[in-house]
This record gives sequence, structure tokens and C-alpha cells, in this order.
Amino acid sequence: MAQTLTSLPRNDGFRCPGEFEPKAGCWLGWPERPDVWRHGGKPAQQVWVAICSAIADSEPVTVCASAAQYANARAMLPPHIRVLEMSVNDAWFRDTGPAWLLNDHGAVRGVDFQFNAYGGLDGGLYFPWDRDAQIAQKILEAERVARYRAPFIAEMGGIQCDGEGTVLTTEQCLLNANRNARLGKEAMTQYLLDYLGASKVIWLPRGCKFDETDGHIDDLACFVSPGEVVMQWSDDPSDPQYDIYQEAYRILAASTDARGRQLRIHKLPAPAPLVWTAEEAAGLDHGEHAMPRLAGTRICASYINYYLGNSVLLVPEFGDPNDVAAQRVLAALFPQQRVIGIANAREILLGGGSLHCITSAQYAPQQR
Repeated sequence: MAQTLTSLPRNDGFRCPGEFEPKAGCWLGWPERPDVWRHGGKPAQQVWVAICSAIADSEPVTVCASAAQYANARAMLPPHIRVLEMSVNDAWFRDTGPAWLLNDHGAVRGVDFQFNAYGGLDGGLYFPWDRDAQIAQKILEAERVARYRAPFIAEMGGIQCDGEGTVLTTEQCLLNANRNARLGKEAMTQYLLDYLGASKVIWLPRGCKFDETDGHIDDLACFVSPGEVVMQWSDDPSDPQYDIYQEAYRILAASTDARGRQLRIHKLPAPAPLVWTAEEAAGLDHGEHAMPRLAGTRICASYINYYLGNSVLLVPEFGDPNDVAAQRVLAALFPQQRVIGIANAREILLGGGSLHCITSAQYAPQQR
């Protein structure tokens, strides 16, 4: 059994790496629940196969499927992709998986945050979430990695780290009444520093509109290297996200990181606003525990929600003219990676997220 520690990662010399650091593997779930994924997840599963196959060219991939879907997932995925049976409620492994931590002596540990399906009974996206609340521990057990159990609610889609002591997040998410508002900003800041091995938190007030997760940072901005941030952007005042982009840019431009560097900000063109079609909405099951998704419901689409591997960069495509422009910007920021556009990434959006949301990158041990 993997050890559960009572100390603090920061005191033990562990830190949360930047997403641009080397990976030892990537973990994903398998979509199936019919009130989240249309047609029982069948269209999304086809996209999953493309995503997993692309990542597997870069680092080892593990897919966790329910007992009911194990045989199907195993048959659909290439044989070099590991498939494990795991009880899950849904497939958002960025948020249900652990926060992977490293130290400078080649050791790896993980943080298991409390999880309540993005708000619990106060605006949460599904019920129950008890199996998803166990995923981080199960992954750490499988890898025999020591575990820290955090005393607060968080999802890694709502947190960005630069690997050198800086954390970027939003108040809308972590200080939401359905997460950690009772703790207050000062206490929450200290928790982030302690459990992510950091020394500074940059708070943005809010994330993007139409984001079902209460403003996760991974639709708005992320670190591309220490001291450098890429953020979604539009120069069009009629864009529904325009004021949010302007606000975030002003705060980031006035901020320094944990090492005192002024942040360099890159702008990534945003896709046009998207909505659910009547045909898509008709493919969902409906019930009292499901979030209603009806024809005309706005969708939060973002190119920031990419997956960065050791040798590949997977970017969602939406059939938008900015698909190519966004890939061009990201290719310049990550010249060592092969950029792969994921066609029909809209299927993941219909479930409520994108490429970053469904992937839990496991970081490789490092020695410094």
C-alpha cells in the first residue's frame, strides 16, 4: 500500500512541476455515462482513441475503464496502451487524478485533493462522485507513490504551476462558496503554497464564461515556461469573454512570479463562440442528477485547453478559422513538440471540457 503522509510537501522539499517538464506517463478515464456523453459516449470514445494514440507516441498511456466498458476500451485502444479496470463516476482525470510532485533527488509523490464534482450539491455537475473522489488515491497506489491528503477542495484544471514556486489560479473556482469560501483567501493561499511546494500565488478574479467548472484556469491561461504565460485572447469587444481577457491581461502584466520576474504574456486567438445543437442535445439521457444541456446552451471552447507531452502537443480543433492560427502560435512556443490538431474535439466539449481536462500527466523523476 502506498504511504499516506502527514507532513507538508513544501516542508519535505517537493514541488508541483510546470506542465512543460518531462512526463513519465499519462492517465485518462474512459467516457461512458449517458447523461454527460451523448449516445452513451460512443462518439467521444472515437476521439479518445485518437488522443490516446497520439499521446502514446510521446509517453506511456494508461486508460482506466469501468468493468462494464473494460472489454470495449481494450478492443478499441491500441495494444501498447495499458487499460486498467477502475470504478469511476466520470472521465475528468486532470481533476480527479493526483497533483504529481517532484523533488530534486529523483523522488515522486502525489497530492490527493478533496473532490466534489465541481460544487457538490451546490451547482455540482453530477451525483454521486464518490468513486471519482477515490481516483487519485487509486492511481498513487498503482504507482506505489506516497500520498498527501489535502484538507481542501481543488482540481488541477483550476491550478497552473510554473515549477519554480509560482501558482496561477482563479478566485471564482477555489474561493467559490461550493469549494473553499469558508477558508478565506489568506488560508487558501497558504494551503496552495504548502501542498504545491510554492512560494507565490497569482489570483485572477474569474475564469471564462460558460465554463461549467466555475472558472478553471485551463481555459484562460497557462505557463509555457518559467516567467512566460500564454492566454486566450480576442480583440473583438463583442466577444462574450472580452472583458475577462482584458481583466486577466491587466493583472498578469502587473504581476511578477515567485522569482521576481515580470511575466511575459503571449496571446492565443480564441475560437468563435459555440452552442449545443438540437441533435446533440437529443443524444443525452436526462435525470435529476444530470446538468441540463439543451439546444442553444453556450459552450466554453478554448485552445489553451491543450495537452503537452514530451514530444507532441495536442491542440483541440473546432472547425474554426483560428484553429490554424492557434496551432501556429503554440508551435512557436513549443518548437520541440510536434503539433497535432485533434479533429472533432467538440465531442469532449459537449461533455464539459477538453484535452487538458481529461489527461493527468505523470511527471518523470528529476535530479538537480
